Amino acid sequence: MEDLQHMRRIPLSQHTIGPFFPADYFRPGDNDLTRLSADAEPTGKGTPFVLTGTVRKEGGDPVANAILELWQADAAGRFRHPEDPEADKADPDFLGWGRAWSTIEGVYDFRSVRPGPYVEDGRKRAPHLNIIVMGIGLMRTVETTLFFPEFPEENAQDPVLTTLPEDLRHMLILRDLGEVDGVQTYGFDFLLRGPRGLETPFFET
Repeated sequence: MEDLQHMRRIPLSQHTIGPFFPADYFRPGDNDLTRLSADAEPTGKGTPFVLTGTVRKEGGDPVANAILELWQADAAGRFRHPEDPEADKADPDFLGWGRAWSTIEGVYDFRSVRPGPYVEDGRKRAPHLNIIVMGIGLMRTVETTLFFPEFPEENAQDPVLTTLPEDLRHMLILRDLGEVDGVQTYGFDFLLRGPRGLETPFFET
């Protein structure tokens, strides 16, 4: 009988709604892509910006403790990665990757510099941000690409953005919030699930 009671306390698959993240999953400055570490000087290249917004689920309720990871090219369109043929020319002071989390109100923010365009598989990519979202209850990570409102012509030719139906493409364009405390600021709100035209377009990975 005692063994049976013990077995009943083992969580079943429908009880585990992870993934779960330890308290030390984040470090100071993780959401700042402009510097290599929290105590390093930020890069002096490129136009700094702040990206802020919310993560919400179906019905509009905020998602707390969502994990967002962002990666991007530097201001010249280069990555410090061996697959980039110009990796040796990439900005040595720019990290290019960051991690943020959402508050109880679903709010997140990143600090970075505006990425430059580059050519991929013979086609020019518009300046963009790659971002994934993880969270409790999500069975897999979701990934999307965000674009800047300053580049309408480049956006119209981007090989990733143009895979979306034309009436949905505007949903991946950042909102220009102007300057906040002297720094260009953009907004983007994620809706993890909802009807067409409201749910954030995500890409298969």
